[in-house]
Amino acid sequence: MYTDQLLVKYPLISDQVTINQLRIILTALEGVQSKLDGSIVEFGCYIGTTSIFIRRLLDAYNDKREFHVYDSFAGLPQKTVHDASSAGDQFQAGALTASKKQFIWQFHKAGLYPPTIHKGWFKDLTSADIPDSIAFAFLDGDFYESIRDSLLLVLPRMQQGSVLIVDDYTREALPGAAKAVHELLPNTHITPAHNLGIVHL
Repeated sequence: MYTDQLLVKYPLISDQVTINQLRIILTALEGVQSKLDGSIVEFGCYIGTTSIFIRRLLDAYNDKREFHVYDSFAGLPQKTVHDASSAGDQFQAGALTASKKQFIWQFHKAGLYPPTIHKGWFKDLTSADIPDSIAFAFLDGDFYESIRDSLLLVLPRMQQGSVLIVDDYTREALPGAAKAVHELLPNTHITPAHNLGIVHL
């Protein structure tokens, strides 16, 4: 298992993910690493902290599976009524903006090969943008519509035995994430941990 080695060796490049969250994400990815052949997908990559650690883990295993990331690179979209929370006033349209160029530069700086990058709002993506088979998905869309739209795209492609992780699942400031999950996965066991919702499919 390489997760703890990577977390000790390399620093985080933003404060949008914690060490504990990364440990959960990477450990879950290691859990499917030798079992499933499907692609790895990440919706909402910001500047690339999680993406870089996913790449490092794949490289540690010499894992050649496709790795796709999706982001508007225009910051957060507009909120809907499903996202209303007095604790989340700081999350406004346009916040957390990082350019595609910045994302690629972080990979270059780290000496890593970047994933396949899809630039656009999740609502504008189609099934043609999604790998045919997915072993692991990390969704970090913050708001209800972003999580809903990414779930609609990935769920039909998730393999049996795959893992889906949704960021902000238990975060009071971003209630839309959990609402979207419960609507689209109404009878599914979801394990909460460190603001993440973990689903074994």
